[in-house]
Amino acid sequence: MICRLNCGACCIAPSISSAIPGMPDGKAAGERCIQLDESNLCLLFGKAERPKVCADFGAEEWVCGTTREEALLILTDLENNTH
Repeated sequence: MICRLNCGACCIAPSISSAIPGMPDGKAAGERCIQLDESNLCLLFGKAERPKVCADFGAEEWVCGTTREEALLILTDLENNTH
């Protein structure tokens, strides 16, 4: 699956415990990553400073659903049920 343009759900819904440029303590679940631009694209995509957890994430329908809203619900549910 190719990432859905203007989605960014994976950069908002889950918590990230590793450092992100501009967010040295990572980010909380539901918090928008500082590296997400106005079009919901990662400013670090393809760069060495992108956190490994982000680089390892791959868009798949079971995680991303069929809409941005569905992706946010699925990822939020996964976050809530894995802590």
